[in-house]
Amino acid sequence: MSKDFYQILGVSKRASPEEIKKAYRRLALRFHPDKNPDDPAAAEQFKEINEAYEVLSEPERRQEYDLYGAVGGPRITEASDFGVGFGGIFEDILGGFFGGFGTRSATHRGADLRYNLSVTLEEAAKGAKKEILVPRLEACESCRGTGAQPGTRAATCPDCRGRGQVRFSRGFLTVSQTCRRCGGEGNVIGSPCRACRGEARIVTERTVKVKVPPGVETGTRLRISGEGEAGIRGGPAGDLYVEVHVAEHPIFHREGDDLICEVPIAFTQAALGGDAQVPTLNGMIPIHIPPGTQPGTEFRFGGYGLPSLRGYGRGDLRVKVLVEIPSRLTPKQRELLEELHRLDNGEGTPLSKGFFERVRELLGG
Repeated sequence: MSKDFYQILGVSKRASPEEIKKAYRRLALRFHPDKNPDDPAAAEQFKEINEAYEVLSEPERRQEYDLYGAVGGPRITEASDFGVGFGGIFEDILGGFFGGFGTRSATHRGADLRYNLSVTLEEAAKGAKKEILVPRLEACESCRGTGAQPGTRAATCPDCRGRGQVRFSRGFLTVSQTCRRCGGEGNVIGSPCRACRGEARIVTERTVKVKVPPGVETGTRLRISGEGEAGIRGGPAGDLYVEVHVAEHPIFHREGDDLICEVPIAFTQAALGGDAQVPTLNGMIPIHIPPGTQPGTEFRFGGYGLPSLRGYGRGDLRVKVLVEIPSRLTPKQRELLEELHRLDNGEGTPLSKGFFERVRELLGG
């Protein structure tokens, strides 16, 4: 007998199937290559554990082993050194503790990144060129993105023989799985790069120039191709998505491409009319206030809003008038207002006159 399968699993020859199963679970978790990536001895031990369980878990093969000290050979073809018996109990163990089969991807493209960029309303109107500092994974300069220590190179994976896939057969069923040792790469690194620890990429910060087009609004996403994370071992880089946030403005409120501004005027100016100045993003412009202007009256100035992000002209500037009532009056102002009140016959206040007429009609007065 070349190998004592009972001794490998740490059970007696009279162990029940349940005891064998529990022993296998415990040892498989302890020596699995995912938990011992740089330990060849653990990988060899894992191979023997699987070989022992493959025999002792099947009554007929266990009986043959007990009688003759050997069996007619494994029933798995093209299995990896640590992949014998990917069925039943082993699927249960890996599915519960290691995320199942094929969870590692052989994709080489780098991940996309997102960056939140805040701009002022003036920058949104005129466009801007910004520089942002983006933390990301870049190809390791020491190993030039290979993951191997300089002067060495990766070797062909012994489990999948460079194919990146391993096949398992049980009866008439054959299943291909991503090789767990190389992760589908087809090769393994014997001497990992000390700078990146074999990951082929390192975390760094890079300055990226962003061109903010005129007319952007909060939620606009700008895609910068190739400025995401570096690909794995020479793969293409991902993209950088810059999400724009337009900061609140102390004077203007935005509605689409229109700008809204509230301008206070004196109640005498609203009554008598006159000229005033209103702000725009490019400076002040004149406005004429007609006599009798009411609070909330809106004046529209075409083309003084924001440019359309799609290039279809500009929005408008909408100026809303706020009629300001003085909270304090000089003696002269009070005297004049009292005189105005005595002379008022309701002709100059059509809204209040009409309101009280409707009230009298409603009350039958």
